Amino acid sequence: MNFNVTLLGEIVFYSMFIVGALSYYLGKRKTSTPKIATLVGIALCIVPPLNIVYLIVLMLKNDISTTT
Repeated sequence: MNFNVTLLGEIVFYSMFIVGALSYYLGKRKTSTPKIATLVGIALCIVPPLNIVYLIVLMLKNDISTTT
């Protein structure tokens, strides 16, 4: 069975942009440090199932209250 490593690399590369954008959006709403949430999301793209689990955890987290 042939396994194409280039395809795996492309999946990881493109998922970094998608997960990075989603992590920043959710991190802005759900955490006080959206840049760190984005960095963790991008780092977890190395193992694709972990980035999906991370996004699910961010979605299930409660929103922070922004009172000014």
